[in-house]
Amino acid sequence: MAQDSTPSVAIVGGGPSGCYLAQFLRKEFKESRITIFDSLPLPYGLIRFGVAPDHVGTKAVAAQFDRLFEVEGVEFVGNTEIGKDKQLDDVLNEYDVVVLATGLGGDRKMGIPGETLAGIYGAGRITRLINSHPFETLDGLEVGSVLAIIGHGNVAIDLIRLSLLAPQQLTMHGVHREVAEKIASSTVSQIYVVGRSGIEHAKFDPAMIRELEKIPGVKFISDAKISSHDDKEVQKRIEALNHLVRSSPPSAARTVNFFFGWQPDMIHGNAKVQSIAFKSKSDEILELRVDTIYTAIGFEQAEGSLIHLENLISSESDLAHGFIRDRLYCVGWLRRGPQGTIPVNRADAKKVSERIIQDLRDKTLVKVRERQ
Repeated sequence: MAQDSTPSVAIVGGGPSGCYLAQFLRKEFKESRITIFDSLPLPYGLIRFGVAPDHVGTKAVAAQFDRLFEVEGVEFVGNTEIGKDKQLDDVLNEYDVVVLATGLGGDRKMGIPGETLAGIYGAGRITRLINSHPFETLDGLEVGSVLAIIGHGNVAIDLIRLSLLAPQQLTMHGVHREVAEKIASSTVSQIYVVGRSGIEHAKFDPAMIRELEKIPGVKFISDAKISSHDDKEVQKRIEALNHLVRSSPPSAARTVNFFFGWQPDMIHGNAKVQSIAFKSKSDEILELRVDTIYTAIGFEQAEGSLIHLENLISSESDLAHGFIRDRLYCVGWLRRGPQGTIPVNRADAKKVSERIIQDLRDKTLVKVRERQ
């Protein structure tokens, strides 16, 4: 450890990765100034605004972060966008270490014709609305009776469940009434859940499928082509979906159809979506008449983002350990892409914190006060 063990640290982004990083660095540097900047007025990012409101166990992770600000002296500066309200170079001039933890807040596009029609919404926007994100509004949102959800990850399963719950069930979890009535509309009668991979490569957890069994009055159908697999985790997924289908009432008023192995190809409609066509690997066509589409195929940098990692890296960067250049690091989804649960982000933050601590021990970081 360098003789001066109080390096100042700025973390840009107050989501789980940024907060976990602050935890690890606080354990090492008891007296250091650690500041978390965020464009939002409140911390916790994805935990607060991206997790389904009925998943209270996951949201409870935020409680452990409260100690950072209430007891451990970490400073939170909200309503501050780095690159707009405060320049990155200014932050680097003020702090010894700067870590970018801004995540990826934009919904990934499908890249097919018709994607700009009305009636198509990203999963990120829907979950932010449900969680009362301060920058999201209901403007232009209309949910019809036939919904297509594109994607087979846990976010897609969240959207199925939230769409089938009664509005009053959502409001019990703190969702605003206007949003609950729009998202969990009683008019939703048909949901198609379509992904490009077979069930063996789908990303949803079996536990998420089992949650759907608790929703009454829904018939579940699947076109999955395999009923067993040597991989134990895949087999659990197959068994969970098969049990969901077998145990659902055959004459229910609402239906959810799972389709596997279909790639989105084209969306049809005039001003608003009317149908979406998919293509299989063998060039078969599946066309579904829908009036609303949710895309849940991943995330990318949000439109209008002011910090772009590709503009900061060089041949000296070591992104495997979060190192961009001297005194500048990155962590979380910005570093490794939009994948991984909250526990994965914790492991990621630990790895990057270890690199920062090692660099300080090796005296490879030149502190701000030594340069002035």
